[in-house]
Amino acid sequence: MLISRRTGLKLAAAFLGSALIPAFAMAQDAEAMPSKLTHPTDAGDVVIHPVDHASMVWETPAGVIYVDPVGGPDAYADLPAPDLILITHEHGDHFDQPTLDGLAEVPLITNKAVFDMLPKAMQDRATAMANGDTGTALDYDLEAIPAYNITEDRLQYHPKGRDNGYILAIGGKRFLIAGDTEDTPELRALTDIAVAFVPMNLPYTMTVEQAADAVAEFAPQTVYPYHFRDSDVQEFARLVGESDAKTQVVIADWYHSEG
Repeated sequence: MLISRRTGLKLAAAFLGSALIPAFAMAQDAEAMPSKLTHPTDAGDVVIHPVDHASMVWETPAGVIYVDPVGGPDAYADLPAPDLILITHEHGDHFDQPTLDGLAEVPLITNKAVFDMLPKAMQDRATAMANGDTGTALDYDLEAIPAYNITEDRLQYHPKGRDNGYILAIGGKRFLIAGDTEDTPELRALTDIAVAFVPMNLPYTMTVEQAADAVAEFAPQTVYPYHFRDSDVQEFARLVGESDAKTQVVIADWYHSEG
């Protein structure tokens, strides 16, 4: 195995970080939305490329991480090859075996359900993290946090204990990939988050009101709505802006491929 478990993981591949540029971005059309996001950290700049919906590529001084890559390998042809692949859970907009088959053979970090679905050869370079597991990657702290539904009619989508979000501490800052979740107590209790990626779409994750209320409580320095198809992200930005959180909202170009 390329990753060994202790209280979590030791990884000889690559990781990421973020901090942010724009103060408050509420783009009115896709052309105004940033499609490449640069974040300074003490370890150096990180450049994040939204690919689509929940898929993104992070360039870091230590290497490149793909988050929930789907859409086929051709979607990544113009982007740097990965040094690490990070997967939150098994749904088709987060985990796609044919896409993984077409990417470089690098270490993967997944939840247990996805790990069990991988072919044996891919399992040999993968590590499953459970909620609460922690570890290091290139000496950066990594934590898998719970991602789940709490609303009665949504419980079947993401049951508690199965799926992951991830927190990475890079260059002195903490970065959150929330995964598919609602405004859980664990999400609300987070502290010292520099940059957060937070989902909002029904029926699978949160309403914009839930997402804004959670962000107002854990108060990241910067938040990206992602995984938001058909949601009113301008309303999300308005609600966060009216809170006391002083969080910067940046609406990036996640759906450029759909026009």
